[in-house]
Amino acid sequence: MAQHLITDGYFDVGYEYVNIDDCWMERQRGPDGLLVPNPELFPEGVDGLAKKIHAMGLKIGIYEDYGTKTCGGFPGTKGHVDDDVNLFAKWGIDSLKLDGCYDNVTDFPVGYPLVTKALNATGRPILYSCSWPAYIRNKDTIPYGDIAENCNLWRNYGDISDSWGSVQAIINWFGDNHGNLAAYAAPGSWNDPDMLLIGDYGLSEEQSKTQMALWAMMAAPLYMSNDLRNIRQWQKDILLNQEVIAVNQDPMGKAGVRVWQQDKKHYEYWTRPLADGSYAVVMYRRDAGGLPRKYTATFEQLKIEAGSAHVRDLFLHRDLGVMKGGITAVLNPSGSCRMFKVTVMK
Repeated sequence: MAQHLITDGYFDVGYEYVNIDDCWMERQRGPDGLLVPNPELFPEGVDGLAKKIHAMGLKIGIYEDYGTKTCGGFPGTKGHVDDDVNLFAKWGIDSLKLDGCYDNVTDFPVGYPLVTKALNATGRPILYSCSWPAYIRNKDTIPYGDIAENCNLWRNYGDISDSWGSVQAIINWFGDNHGNLAAYAAPGSWNDPDMLLIGDYGLSEEQSKTQMALWAMMAAPLYMSNDLRNIRQWQKDILLNQEVIAVNQDPMGKAGVRVWQQDKKHYEYWTRPLADGSYAVVMYRRDAGGLPRKYTATFEQLKIEAGSAHVRDLFLHRDLGVMKGGITAVLNPSGSCRMFKVTVMK
C-alpha cells in the first residue's frame, strides 16, 4: 500500500500517512508491561515497519484506546499512558488514533488531555486523533473547546460503513449540527466524519464525488479505506482531484456549512469561504427518484454577497464563465452533486 501511495501519485497530492488500525498487538502485554506487536503481522516489529515507511518519505500511524481494552478486545492504554506513548515515540510513530471503548465518558475530560501531555513530553511530533466526542450521547454537552485544545482531530459520529446510507447519515448530522462543529475547525484542529469510502464497494461514481466534495467542504481529514492495488480509474481520479483537495487543504482552515435545504428529502447547498477571498460551493441532490433536473442556487441562498461571479466546475475542471444572481446546474438523482469555486466580481 505504501508503495502505491508513491507510484500512483497519491503522495504527490498530499496523502502521506499509512495507518495501522485495531488488532495489531498481542492479547496480553509483555512481562515488562509494554505492548507487544503481533509477530505474524509484524515480523520486524512496528519499529521495523516504521523505518521502511519513513525511508519512502511517508509517515506511519497507529491505533490505541484510552479504555482498559481496545474495541477489538486488545490491551488498552488506561493505566499505561506514559509507557505506551513513549513506546510509540521510540518506534517512530507519527500519528495516534485513540479510541474510547471500555471506558466511561466521565473519564474522558481527564484521560484524553493526559495523553496530550504525554505526547508533548516525548518531543516527537505525533498527530493526535481523539474519539472523545463520538461516545457522548448528549451531543449538546460535548466540550468542543477542550477537545480542540487537546486534539488535532476528533471523531464526532459513529463508525462509517460501506454504504451510501451511512455516508448520507453523516452528511445530514454534520449539516444539522454545523453551528457546534464549524466554529472549532481551524489549522491544527479538525472535525473528522470518518473515512472516505471511495475505492471500496458501496458507492456509485456520483455518490463518491459527493463524499469527496462534502468532506472537502467540512475541512475533514482525508483517510482512504480502500485497497490501492485494486481500484478503478474513476475512483482514483476522484481521490486525486487536486482542485477538490485544494479546497480541503485551504490554509484558512474554516469549515464550510450547509446554507440552504429544500426540506430534508430533496436538495441542499453548502458554502465554504476560502483564503483567497473566493468560495467553494456544493449543490447536492438527495432524493432517489426521477430524472436529472436543473437547479438554481442564488447567491443569496449561498450566503455570498455578489451580483455576479466567475464560476469554475471542480470536477469537470472547466471555467463556466460569469454567472449573474446565482449558479444553475443539472443534478442527477440519488446522491449526486456539483462542486464549484466562486470568485465574486469586483
